Amino acid sequence: MAGTLYDGLKIKMAVRNLSFYYGSSQALKSVLMDIPEHYVTALIGPSGCGKTTFLRCLNRMNDTIEGIRVEGEVLLDNENIYHSEVDAVQVRKRVGMVFQKSNPFPKTIFENVAYGLRIEGGYSQREIAERVEKSLKDAAIWEEVADRLPDSALALSGGQQQRLCIARAIAVEPEVILMDEPASALDPIATQKIEELIQQLKKKYTIVIVTHNMQQAARVSDYTAFFYLGELIEVDRTDKIFTSPGKKRTEDYVTGRFG
Repeated sequence: MAGTLYDGLKIKMAVRNLSFYYGSSQALKSVLMDIPEHYVTALIGPSGCGKTTFLRCLNRMNDTIEGIRVEGEVLLDNENIYHSEVDAVQVRKRVGMVFQKSNPFPKTIFENVAYGLRIEGGYSQREIAERVEKSLKDAAIWEEVADRLPDSALALSGGQQQRLCIARAIAVEPEVILMDEPASALDPIATQKIEELIQQLKKKYTIVIVTHNMQQAARVSDYTAFFYLGELIEVDRTDKIFTSPGKKRTEDYVTGRFG
């Protein structure tokens, strides 16, 4: 996988023969894939193909589910995050997550973004305030909320809530951001803002995004991986996946013959 596709690029995460089981049911089958640093990788495929399960494997979010089993390796800067001595909490600090449905806490706008910093501890109030402001600016929402920081985050619009959740994710300075259909519940204008934000964020972060919307994958990602029935069928540069894919099954999916 580290061959011609990613020549010259630093690989931030490397997935090696990853298989995943819910009880006796196998959801992922020997996935082999690299994720290059400071690029956007989109995961596409029909519902139930394993893309969200795969995404959650990248920061051990599936650990919270009873009866799961993981085989293979997920390397973050060449360290296997599933090694017995690796702390899942530290993994999630380095690999942040933004969910499909915006999930602000029932707290103020300020405290939503400060939450992870307070959990981590060791920051002065001034440092927290500076980090909150920087994160809100990086998430392209500061100008909309600067004079509303003491207000409830639940009063924000859906699109604003999602950008607030992105600010909360980046406040603890992760290295990778995982996004599970971050715009699927949003209107077209809010979706456009999220997509523009993703383009800005990749300058600082490595991003992996699950999307059902193939036009969105084509717009925001540099690389696209097509999953089908728990298998990674093909991964390549996004323009190639959508114009001249190497596998017929990929072509059938991106041209709408099934899915």
